[in-house]
Amino acid sequence: MKLMGKTRRMLSVGLGAAALAGALTAPAQAHGHDGDRPAPAWQPTPTGTDARFRGLSAVSRSTAWVAGSKGTVLRTTDGGRTWRDVSPPGADGLEFRDVEAFDRRRAVVLAIGEGEASRVYRTEDGGTTWKESFRNPDPRAFYDCLTFFDHRHGLAVSDPVDGRYRVLSTADGGRSWKVLPAAGMPRALPGEASFAASGQCLAGSGPRDVWLATGGATTARVLHSADRGMTWTATDSAIPAGDAARGVFGLAFRDRTHGIAVGGDYRAGQPSPRAAEVTRDGGRTWFPAAAPVAAYRSGVAWLAHSRSAALAVGPTGTDATTDGGRTWRTVDTGSYDTVDCAPDGGCWAAGEKGRVARQAHGGHRGQGVLP
Repeated sequence: MKLMGKTRRMLSVGLGAAALAGALTAPAQAHGHDGDRPAPAWQPTPTGTDARFRGLSAVSRSTAWVAGSKGTVLRTTDGGRTWRDVSPPGADGLEFRDVEAFDRRRAVVLAIGEGEASRVYRTEDGGTTWKESFRNPDPRAFYDCLTFFDHRHGLAVSDPVDGRYRVLSTADGGRSWKVLPAAGMPRALPGEASFAASGQCLAGSGPRDVWLATGGATTARVLHSADRGMTWTATDSAIPAGDAARGVFGLAFRDRTHGIAVGGDYRAGQPSPRAAEVTRDGGRTWFPAAAPVAAYRSGVAWLAHSRSAALAVGPTGTDATTDGGRTWRTVDTGSYDTVDCAPDGGCWAAGEKGRVARQAHGGHRGQGVLP
């Protein structure tokens, strides 16, 4: 969820595969007026703000949290019909790029930036009050994203400091944080960093496994830890890099072996070939999608309880897969930066100009583009 570099970082269900596949091959009524464009996959919800939301946490069909620019945090508990501004007091100048919510009352948000601009806040009362639980004291660090394994254990990651990614750890639900030893982290490549573009450069699955997406260097990589961030291994990605604007932007794992990565070149108008890849061995090897996403994509999410259906989003549209990421098809052309699907099947997307959307038809089988 963060764009890289000192200035460039700031620039920037169980219905499953069967229902999604049926929707993607639906007859003419599921298409636009010209007969060859998919109908919108998302139902926009009124947020009343122009903040850009790169942080999103889907709790359920009815409850979701978003976090974005100008220190903005919003929460809905009625399926997006209304949104409550629950922004931390005094956070106007911060850039929130990630939010991890445990339920309708408890959430943790991450602000990005150099030095003290990187902060973590926690609420236990639905955003009525917040406690700042971490403020970065090191001007060399720039925190990008966070993830939680459960309600207690979580990690946040900074771009490399002294040649290695820096990892924060919490064991009390984000109330306190400590920097993990750097000895178990491989050396960063020259120019390597992570992207603060969708809150998905760090992804966990199960009680101990976590993956970190990188870019900016000659080669993009995905790092994996099986012990909650103490030790890591690095694997080359199949997504092209070789430029500060290119690499892996978002990760999603449906279990500890099956994962999807998306990315590309975030600059408007630049080509993003081979911008999606899959792994079936926990990230030890990555294979490019046979039919990749249509363009740069910053966010990706598996549909709940599905072994093969997932969504990927970016500024030029939403793509869907029904075969575990091997092939993708564009199902919506709206601009979104991040996507998340809740355990009950509710999917949400968020992005620029205050845009937040949910499933157009609430997940009823056979209706709309999304299940």
